[in-house]
Amino acid sequence: MLAGLLQGWRRPAVVREAALPAIADTSVTRAATRTHVGRVRTINEDRVFADTARGLWAVADGMGGHFAGDIAAETIVDSLRRLADDPARFDDDRVETILAAAGRDIHAVASGSTRVSGSTVVALHIDGAQGTLFWAGDSRAYRARRGRLEQLSRDHSLVQELIDAGALSPDLAERHPQAHVITRALGASPEVAIERRSVTVEPGDLYLLCSDGLTRGCSALALAAGRPIEAIADELMAGALAAGGADNISLVLIAVE
Repeated sequence: MLAGLLQGWRRPAVVREAALPAIADTSVTRAATRTHVGRVRTINEDRVFADTARGLWAVADGMGGHFAGDIAAETIVDSLRRLADDPARFDDDRVETILAAAGRDIHAVASGSTRVSGSTVVALHIDGAQGTLFWAGDSRAYRARRGRLEQLSRDHSLVQELIDAGALSPDLAERHPQAHVITRALGASPEVAIERRSVTVEPGDLYLLCSDGLTRGCSALALAAGRPIEAIADELMAGALAAGGADNISLVLIAVE
């Protein structure tokens, strides 16, 4: 559904950003975040996190209809915030450890109330020319590079398993009656496997982290080359809301120069 979404992105030729603190040793110069309750739900269970100076960003999507999905997502974001606020340098293993611990905390709280709670998550850590993605569930990561949009994450969902087994075509996946059934979420059990992928980071890259409220609701958008990421973020959000906004909608855009 997002084919062509960020097509044509190029680094603006005239923009000059102030140098970021050297603590993260990252070339990222700008990030934009958006989150919206949507047009149907009354509670926003999504949370976004962005600390560009430390090279760490995330989107967490609390499980709709379950106990305290917003608290589950907030637990993840709070854990990442504490990590980023610590002046000590951190690596990818530390990010994964923090996410896993947040999942255990969510599960412990839910178990004490005999209720189910959980949240999907997608996070990106960039250090220089190296990026690492972490995710569990169907929150996604995309990269636009030289006019080509690529989905970097792979959903942990029932329909993805059906696609992998050859029992369902990708074109029919989003209309499947069980399209919202996910197979992993932090907090759903004491230990949840967090998938991890390393990527190279190049000047001109644009990374998109988003909840499924964007990917399920946003039609393909033709975006002009060189547009500021704040304008791109606004347009993505407007497109998802115009399509009905049936779910909470959240995104983080990260531009590299």
